[in-house]
Amino acid sequence: MNDTLPPGLYIVATPIGNLQDVSKRQEMTLRQADIIAAEDSRVTAKLLNHLGIKKRITAYHDHVGDSVRAGLVEQLGEKAVALVSDAGTPLISDPGYKLVRDARAAGHLVTTIPGPCAAIAALTLAGLPTDRFFFAGFLPAKAKARTEAIEELATVRATLIFYESGPRLAKSLRALAEGLGDREAAVAREISKAFEECVTGTLDELAARYAEAPPKGEIVIVIGPPGADAAASDADIDAALAEALERLPPGKAAREVAKALHLPSEGLYERAMALKAGG
Repeated sequence: MNDTLPPGLYIVATPIGNLQDVSKRQEMTLRQADIIAAEDSRVTAKLLNHLGIKKRITAYHDHVGDSVRAGLVEQLGEKAVALVSDAGTPLISDPGYKLVRDARAAGHLVTTIPGPCAAIAALTLAGLPTDRFFFAGFLPAKAKARTEAIEELATVRATLIFYESGPRLAKSLRALAEGLGDREAAVAREISKAFEECVTGTLDELAARYAEAPPKGEIVIVIGPPGADAAASDADIDAALAEALERLPPGKAAREVAKALHLPSEGLYERAMALKAGG
């Protein structure tokens, strides 16, 4: 049992690139923890070596989480467990929330040691509105699911933030341009590292830039909010629904109009059904 750090779960943010960004409190927690639960032991070992810490690392990631979670929770009554991800703040597009949930349910101490987060760092670099933002994580890999996910976000009046990989970047940017319109955006990568880069432009421009040259490194896409379109009138909505109903069943017509006019989908299906019945 550790004599300095009280037993419990410590959620420890780690540097997203430059190892000099580790805080004194993060270092102290890692040094005094009884157990370090890490997404990838090889990545965490580099940070521990940088800090001169020699400690056994327990794997905690999506593939083993269900099998090791109960054992970790059981030890929280007597030991301090530090949870880390490969880079940045644990639980942000990384495994961990189930461990936090179960630790709390068991009555154990749960605290966070805050620090770097790639989404927030990229937002500060992008030069896009920061008063409201929506973190959407990774887009789905399959085209249909990706299109549906983008459609859901099209009416969100906030700056959007996505994580992405180099090989998928151009395809994702093209899908975002098609689903959101040609908004202002930024692609930030290698944040805090020697070759940090933040490229800005429209989604079309960025998709073209990376089409033939996928970049390396961890990537964040930041997209500005939709423009302030004039609200569609009832007559505009009915006209759009009537036109769509000539080609599509009511459900698909309602979805098409919601996307085209940037409207919430609630109520449009019923409106389409009423128009069809009255037509």
